[in-house]
Amino acid sequence: MAVSVFDIFKIGIGPSSSHTVGPMRAAMMFANHLKDEGVLSSVQQIKVSLYGSLGATGRGHGTDKGVILGLMGHAPESINPDLTAGFIDAMRNTNSLRVLNEHQIRFIEKEHVLFYRREAMPEHPNGMKFEAFDTNNELVVTKSYLSVGGGFVVTAGAANSQVLTAAQQLP
Repeated sequence: MAVSVFDIFKIGIGPSSSHTVGPMRAAMMFANHLKDEGVLSSVQQIKVSLYGSLGATGRGHGTDKGVILGLMGHAPESINPDLTAGFIDAMRNTNSLRVLNEHQIRFIEKEHVLFYRREAMPEHPNGMKFEAFDTNNELVVTKSYLSVGGGFVVTAGAANSQVLTAAQQLP
């Protein structure tokens, strides 16, 4: 897999590609996974746990906002930054979120986006776990991702050798 300069320099909300763009991509990946697996319509709540550096500095770096926007289906390279505050305010005012702009769930930011400042995932300091629950509060799907820098995201515990190798080969 070749990496171009356009892969390295990401367009997206900031201030940090690893703390904002990466988590936004991970949240969108998780939401799309729910849809692809055919379980999105059964999901009633999503909990996001941010670990290590994301947990320690996530509020200041906009990690929480990136995650929320990603769950809504917004991509870093196509979202209009001028509209992000309105999307976040609407979610906060209604205590709900439309996953991929298709499926409404209950979502209260302080209950559903959790910051673990002193805990880290073993693979990388920028780790996050997404959990989806049904109406009986039963876990439907859980996935973990790592924001490895430059807006790149890999699935924790999966064979990500192509992505990591391409990133490591950069001059």
